[in-house]
Amino acid sequence: MNTEVVILAAGKGSRMKSSKAKVLQSLAGKSLLSYVIDNAVKLDAFIHVVVGHQAEQVKAAFSEQSINFIEQIEQKGTGHAVLQCVESLKDDSKVLILYGDVPLCKQQTMKKLLELVDADNMGLLTVSLQDATGYGRIVRNEQNQVTEIVEQKDANTEQLKINEANTGILAVTSNQLRKWLPKLTNQNAQGEYYLTDIIALAVADGVVVNTASAEQIEETMGVNDKVQLAYLERWQQLQLANELMLQGATLFDPARVDIRGEVSVGQDVQIDVNVIFNGKVELGCDVTIGANCILTDVSISDGTIIEPNCVLQDANIGKHCMIGPFARIRPGTQLADHAKIGNFVETKKAIIGKGSKVNHLSYVGDSEIGEGANIGAGTITCNYDGVNKFKTIIGNGAFVGSNSTLIAPVAIEDGAFIGAGSVISKDAPKNQLTLARTKQRSISGWQKPVKKS
Repeated sequence: MNTEVVILAAGKGSRMKSSKAKVLQSLAGKSLLSYVIDNAVKLDAFIHVVVGHQAEQVKAAFSEQSINFIEQIEQKGTGHAVLQCVESLKDDSKVLILYGDVPLCKQQTMKKLLELVDADNMGLLTVSLQDATGYGRIVRNEQNQVTEIVEQKDANTEQLKINEANTGILAVTSNQLRKWLPKLTNQNAQGEYYLTDIIALAVADGVVVNTASAEQIEETMGVNDKVQLAYLERWQQLQLANELMLQGATLFDPARVDIRGEVSVGQDVQIDVNVIFNGKVELGCDVTIGANCILTDVSISDGTIIEPNCVLQDANIGKHCMIGPFARIRPGTQLADHAKIGNFVETKKAIIGKGSKVNHLSYVGDSEIGEGANIGAGTITCNYDGVNKFKTIIGNGAFVGSNSTLIAPVAIEDGAFIGAGSVISKDAPKNQLTLARTKQRSISGWQKPVKKS
């Protein structure tokens, strides 16, 4: 049988108190719906997504993926939502029904459910809870066979005592859906067409309802408000932190590291507290990340040390570099091996050669620096004239004295030495001292300003 996945993602999520659709809310750097789609893709299944509230925004968020979007104009319940997909389903396929606001159901759980399905069997994912308030209850007969699901508002006193709850996630054949969905009614407390009512229809047709359970309850949890979102955020962050530690990283406090993307690590990586990873981050062996750093889409090679309170974005860092503390590495920065970026230094579109140093309190933008150069404290590359950007070239072994201003476009040639406090607007020749200062003078009779009343 072919495998198809139907993801219900039409709800508004009013309890989120947000202008953004519920399924687009962020969890560990990804939308809720992204998690569901990513796992469905791994099943090699064709994916249908039922959209409704903010349908265009949801479609746009996944426009590059091969997904069949189906719009549910009126939200009349889960059964009605799946009914919108029936015409799109192939004959004799297995259909897994998922929810865009239940993000953490794992691929292996989905596979386990699909294995229960054939023409005479369907699969249902259930969970045992100490307190099942709010959930539909799984009703079984004396032979322990599932006979129906009763929603909370429709359950009687005895049914409310049942602890086995419905997750909503189930797997059936497309032929079964075509047969059962048109038979659903909305004669219930909600006035909606419940997908769960197909369980009773299956039993009436002699189809066996097989149940499976997830390894962890969090896999089955839906997100309806910011409190539930925050709970799953912390849970997911701990899972991601555990994965890093199993790869060989040392996390000083796993509860105080946030991963909002993909992180890969080599051996003996050390990560201090309050570090945030965004996008794709690659850390080589023996890399040290100090406290309070934010790394976004960066690659850091072996042996490099990032001191505390640094921000790095869209940068490639070589081996055995030193950065920080309090450094900002902006997009386009490339550091060769053994380069050093000191405290309160900002770089942008800067290529910095092997062993070169920008020690402190400097801005280097739109620049190329050769090997073994030294950039003194307070140096600024003036790369912007208000309209256009220009490049500064600094050669191998060049020395730029403290508090120098380099007005681009300009070249500081190999071995050139720039005297401290210079404003350089013309190329500085190699192996020469270049100065650009006004003559110092003292003015006699000068009066110190006084505060005006």
